[in-house]
Amino acid sequence: MVFSKDNMTGIILALLSSVFIGASFIIKKKGLRRAAVVSGVRAGVGGYSYLLEPLWWIGMITILEFTVNQLSTLLVLLICFMIFSMIVGEIANFVAYAFAPAVLVTPLGALSIIVSAVLAQIILKEKLHPLGILGCVLCIIGSVVIVVHAPQEHPISSVKEIWYMATQKAFLLYMGSVIVLVFILVFYFAPQCGHSNVLVFTGICSLMGSLSVMSVKALGTSLKLTVEGKNQLIYPETWAFMFIVAVCVVTQMNYLNKALDTFNTAVVSPIYYVMFTTLTIVASVIMFKDWDGQNIGSITSEICGFIVVLSGTILLHVTKDVERSSSFRGNYTPSSPSLSTRLCNSNGESHKHEEEHESYSEEADSRRQDLQV
Repeated sequence: MVFSKDNMTGIILALLSSVFIGASFIIKKKGLRRAAVVSGVRAGVGGYSYLLEPLWWIGMITILEFTVNQLSTLLVLLICFMIFSMIVGEIANFVAYAFAPAVLVTPLGALSIIVSAVLAQIILKEKLHPLGILGCVLCIIGSVVIVVHAPQEHPISSVKEIWYMATQKAFLLYMGSVIVLVFILVFYFAPQCGHSNVLVFTGICSLMGSLSVMSVKALGTSLKLTVEGKNQLIYPETWAFMFIVAVCVVTQMNYLNKALDTFNTAVVSPIYYVMFTTLTIVASVIMFKDWDGQNIGSITSEICGFIVVLSGTILLHVTKDVERSSSFRGNYTPSSPSLSTRLCNSNGESHKHEEEHESYSEEADSRRQDLQV
């Protein structure tokens, strides 16, 4: 298959984004381990929820003011490289949407999980479960299938074209349905069962995320045209898309933070990835007509590749949680419950609290031993 220049640029940027974002998690974890050894303060249990906390980022910036006197120079370099990797990864992901269809860029985000898994085994010496290796292989195979059969990016000459696509009846119906569902989830289901059903918070994140990606693609395309000499900043549509991006991203991050703080990360991550990616592909197909001009075979291959990527992602997260739980509990206790078991049993909330209780108990025992010495 012959790739267009824009599609190839989008693929490369999406892959770079996955590499940098995946590496940033490992570098950060390495830095936290060194900080725990030097200062005696642990990051605690709770997955990656602290990445979404504003105070955590403020702390990561302000810590540079006094880490030189307290921590090693290597730790400072790790922190700087982690922030650099996150920024470069997110920028690459943003720009990728300006060059390639969302049905191509979004599923490739799963490759960051593979990067994290491989680097964790190399740098952090964390053993990768055999089924986790199978999950990595599935993600790679599915991504290759998606790339090979991905649609070409339709040429766009003005932000007004994108605004026309966003105001067509089909997408307005989708957007209206999303807004209604989000309001129902936020004001009705969230107060009643938001802290007991993982689908409530992740549903809000995924629905708003699909709209944010469409707006990000529109904004990215506008900036791309502006750089090429066709100024799009003079149009109010560009600023409207920028406002929509801000609202959607803030809402999305707020409820994703709630989901990660309430439930086990191994439950939230695969569910969020499945829902977010599926809704984003649906929104892109409706708004940008990504599948127009493609034959049934190519569309079917893309769907199959997407399903393979989803399977690999879920397998990676489930086996990662099994390995972590086994290391915490030891060989004399049962392994971590399956994903389906935790979904039926308070959606993993009780399992998360057990892990937190064990972590706090271990830390308390360690401190008592230090006092005795």
